[in-house]
Amino acid sequence: MKCPFCGDPNTQVTDTRENDDGDVVRRRRRCVCCDRRFTTYERIDLKRPHIVKRNGNRCEYERGKLVASMELALRKRPVTTEALEAAVERIEARLLAAGETEIASAQVGELVMKELRRLDKVAYIRYASVYRNFADVDEFSTLVREVQPRPRRSGRARTPPGETEHDLFDR
Repeated sequence: MKCPFCGDPNTQVTDTRENDDGDVVRRRRRCVCCDRRFTTYERIDLKRPHIVKRNGNRCEYERGKLVASMELALRKRPVTTEALEAAVERIEARLLAAGETEIASAQVGELVMKELRRLDKVAYIRYASVYRNFADVDEFSTLVREVQPRPRRSGRARTPPGETEHDLFDR
C-alpha cells in the first residue's frame, strides 16, 4: 500500500480488525519512510450484472426487488425467512457464477421460478401466472398439472378378474 503522504510504497500493517459483520477489514498502517500513520479499509467488490428488461432498458441488480417479488408469491405460505434467504443466495450465486456483465430479466425470472418450485408449489404457480402472463385458463391448468404429484404405482399384484378384494368393511 502506497503512503498517502509521501507516496512511498513501503508501509507496515500495525493493526488489523474486522467489523462486526466480517465484510470489512480495517488496517492501521505506518509508512517506513515518513513514519506517518493512516488507515485503510478492505471490502469485497462484487460486480453484480445489470438486468436487461424485456423492453431493452437496463438497470442495476437490486436484491430488494428480488426478495420483494418472492415474498409476494410466498405471502401467507408456510415458508420460513431462512428458506427464502437461502433461495435468494442461490439465485445470486448463479448470477455471479455466470460472470456476465448483463443478464436478461427472463433468465432471472426462470431462476426465481426454479427456487419457488423447490420452496412451495402454490408460490411457484402464483409467480409463474404473473411472470408468464397467462392468456387463458388452459395455460394455468397445464402449469397446475405439471406440479401435481404423479400417482405412484404400488408394488402389490392386481386382483385377477372375477375375484374381489376383501376389505375390512366388507362383512
